[in-house]
Amino acid sequence: MSDIQHPFELLQQLASQCRQQAAGLPSQDVVSETWSGVGFRLAGCTMLAAMGEITEILHEPRYTALPRVKAWVRGVANVRGRLLPIVDLSRFFGVSSTAARKQRRVLVLDRDDLFVGLLVDEVLGMQHLPVNTFSTELPALDAQVRPYVVGAYRGEREALVFNFRALAHDQQFLDVAI
Repeated sequence: MSDIQHPFELLQQLASQCRQQAAGLPSQDVVSETWSGVGFRLAGCTMLAAMGEITEILHEPRYTALPRVKAWVRGVANVRGRLLPIVDLSRFFGVSSTAARKQRRVLVLDRDDLFVGLLVDEVLGMQHLPVNTFSTELPALDAQVRPYVVGAYRGEREALVFNFRALAHDQQFLDVAI
């Protein structure tokens, strides 16, 4: 009967053998902090939005045009029972969009008292960029766009960080009536 081992002892022996034969994990030499955001294209520029600023991303919904509003206000759409104003961000900046309708997306902002959908040319998805590539020095930008850009991530391609809070507090953006 001395040849019989307790199951717990067998498990301990097996664990010990596994530890002896296990290959070590590769060491990670450099740990870099990253910033995450949503990439989008607007008037030919690659832009980024902080993750907390965008509530959701939609395909361009059907909307009803509104009378006596500025040309960059496309209309209002019913999104799950809520009326969502649709604003063409390219037109707001005085640029016409060349993107196909099926590429265009609506970035929904739902902060404080502002619930609005911003129509952009294309959404590029989540972007994870090294924090050390951020710079507050901005490239040459159109004067209308400059107040809404807080910096840029430089790397393979430059991506501008768009500040939606600045847009949400801009009286020119909030005054949509003609």
